[in-house]
Order: sequence, then structure tokens, then C-alpha cells
Amino acid sequence: MIIDVHTHLNNYEEDKRRPVEVCLEAMLQTMQENRVDHAMVLTSYKVNEHRPSTADVIRATEGHAGLHVVAGISYLNYRERDLREIADYLKDGRVVGLKLYPGYEPFYPYDKRCQVIYDLAVEFDVPVMFHTGDTYTPKGKLRYAHPLNIDDVAVDNPEMKIVICHVGNPWVRDCMEVVYKNKNVYADISGLVLGNFTSHFEEYMRNQLRDMILYAGEPRYLLYGTDWPISNMGTYIEFMNNLPLSDRDRDRIFWENAAHLFKIKIARDLPTDIGRG
Repeated sequence: MIIDVHTHLNNYEEDKRRPVEVCLEAMLQTMQENRVDHAMVLTSYKVNEHRPSTADVIRATEGHAGLHVVAGISYLNYRERDLREIADYLKDGRVVGLKLYPGYEPFYPYDKRCQVIYDLAVEFDVPVMFHTGDTYTPKGKLRYAHPLNIDDVAVDNPEMKIVICHVGNPWVRDCMEVVYKNKNVYADISGLVLGNFTSHFEEYMRNQLRDMILYAGEPRYLLYGTDWPISNMGTYIEFMNNLPLSDRDRDRIFWENAAHLFKIKIARDLPTDIGRG
């Protein structure tokens, strides 16, 4: 069983126009080739011809039981009607989480303008995912995307489940402490590379994650994700299989933690020792 908690239907080849249906077909084929059972599809903080809206992604993925939508929200541009629409999707189960993009947008996650979003997440008991660490574009502003910023959010919203995306890379040690300290915080390993791992960088990141698990304890907080199509699913599975983990911990990261966090209905019972705290 594999659950990829971090994928997109965005078109990153912006010199070509690829409709969301074409991106979806490519993702489904890639999932089948790599035996990925479920995927969270994250929408963007902006909508244009290369970034489909949450409504468009919901329509495209309807009927695909293994796909689950996480709604991206723009800190700069959200309006009350946008949150009402997302609330309806949450109520109907068509959205299973929320995503904010500090770094891509210039705001700190503890900004008071975000509180209405956090209240929505608590009301519907869904996680909020945060971009952290390096940005795909050099126009991003890294000070907003440091994982230490998430500590304030976690402390002030203890009932809200939080995902630090990309393990805060390159600030993985800071991510370790935020995860260790706050039992409502998880982290995903997505977006560590563009395309495929090289042997040198794979070894470096393997050591980083090994140290994180040694520091923060058994990995009930760690989630498998790729950031497809930016990162390659096949190389990520190989990376996971090369981590020095027990079979039990590998299952936790590959699918059990995500199934519990996102309440994914699967064809087998979840182990009783899943969950934080």
C-alpha cells in the first residue's frame, strides 16, 4: 500500500498548454506504473491556464476513488465566498485538507489573517499543509517559509493537525524540533529533488531523515509524498526502500500515517498504534 500525500495537476511546462485532464491521465498512468494506491492532489494558491482551480480539480478527479483533493488557499487573495465554497467541499467530503504557500506568497503562517482558515480546519477536522523550505521559483522569499514559523501556529492551535511539507528542507533539523515538540504536527518528505535523486544527494537526504527519526522518535509523524510531477514517483519509492527502516516504520510512512491523518477508507483495518500523542 502506498499513499502519496503530495501531488499536483499543475502544468509546470508553461511553454506548453496542457489541460487538467491531460495532467490527470499522466498522473494516473504514473501511479499505476509505480503501484501507488492513493494520492492527495494539492491545488495552487493561484489559478491560471497552468494552475487549475480547486473546483476544476474536483470535477476532473470525481469517480477516481484513489484521488483526494487538498484545497490551496491564497493568503493574499482569498475572499469570504472562497472560504464558503471550500466549507461546502469540506462538508461534502470532496476536500480532505487545506494548503497554504508561505514563501511563494509573502506572509508568516502565524499571521492573524490565517486564523479563519485554521478555524475552518478544526471545525471539519482536516489537516492544514504548509509549504516550507526552498521554493521552486527563485522569486520565492525564504524567510516566510522557515519551518520554525509553524511552531507558533501549532502552539496557538493545538487541536489543528498540521503538515510541514518538504520536511522544511534545507532546515530539516528545525523541522525535527517542531515535529518533536508539537504532537499535532506532521511532516512530508515531498519535493526534495527535481526529477530523480542522484546517488550523492540521495545519501545526504537519507542521513537527514535518519537523524530526524532518531531525534523525533518512531515516525508516526512522517508522511510519504513526492511533489509529482516536479519529482519522479519511481525514484522516490526507491529512495524510501533504501532508508534504514524496519518494515513496520516503512508501512507507517508509506501509508498508515496518511490514512489515519486524512481519514482515507482503505480495504484493510488500520493498526491500533497509529496516530500522534
